Amino acid sequence: MRSLIDILDFSVEEIDVLIAAADKIIENPAEYAEKCRGKKLATLFYEPSTRTRLSFEAAMMELGGNVIGFSEAASSSAAKGESIADTARIISCYADIIAMRHPKEGAPLIAAKYASIPVINAGDGGHNHPTQTLTDLLTIAREKKRLSSLTVGLCGDLKFGRTVHSLICAMARYSDVKFVLISPDELKLPSYVKKDVLKKNNIPYLQTASLEEAMPELDILYMTRVQRERFFNEEDYLRLKDSYILDKNKLAGAKDDLIIMHPLPRVNEIDPSVDDDPRACYFRQANYGKYIRMALILKLLEIS
Repeated sequence: MRSLIDILDFSVEEIDVLIAAADKIIENPAEYAEKCRGKKLATLFYEPSTRTRLSFEAAMMELGGNVIGFSEAASSSAAKGESIADTARIISCYADIIAMRHPKEGAPLIAAKYASIPVINAGDGGHNHPTQTLTDLLTIAREKKRLSSLTVGLCGDLKFGRTVHSLICAMARYSDVKFVLISPDELKLPSYVKKDVLKKNNIPYLQTASLEEAMPELDILYMTRVQRERFFNEEDYLRLKDSYILDKNKLAGAKDDLIIMHPLPRVNEIDPSVDDDPRACYFRQANYGKYIRMALILKLLEIS
């Protein structure tokens, strides 16, 4: 039995197989409509989510399975003080696979240790979000037709952005990838990510505060939200929340085949006028998330 807690739990080869499986599901969804009949997914979401939770639920339902679970900690036994370990043991009696989101780093890892069914980390604090990373990789593979020889611009909250940390770890394993890190000083990529991933693997990267200067060389622009929930100080959030707002003027120097990604939800970091640009693929990206989660559920349940 396997779980997915960190994107590095899967090899590059396994990720490539997952992407190929998602491609097959996209091309012929009817073939997969009964694959999980009689199976149950438990969605244990201890903090709010729209896309990730509903994407998992839609994925399981489109595979013919059922969904149980909760969408906030207050409606679970956590409100009574039940431990993650005990919850994992109990849910293992009722479901075949768990998707867990938790505000505390490491909570899904603890759940996986005590559960007798596979556990999928659906986001743990500012640490990791591997299924968003799988979504991102599928998006890049379908939109750019490759996962190597790319210059990836990451813009906004690079300090607390778990999607950014996971994507860097994943993309660093492909050849000829360069990162451009675009953020204010206060939201720079953590030094441990630079040291343990970029420097350790000799991955070229550039740090800059200017989105406009970086734009012409980018193949991918990955915008992120400055997350109020990760700040201890409201004043710091208010000062930094509008650091980067992508609009049509900022795209003037961009490549014609640039793709603009965003894990969503957005607040105001991408102006709605950009939505009609063919390079904007964040809504397609959200749709790809359902298909890669379908492929992942099948893999972890060992259903071919």
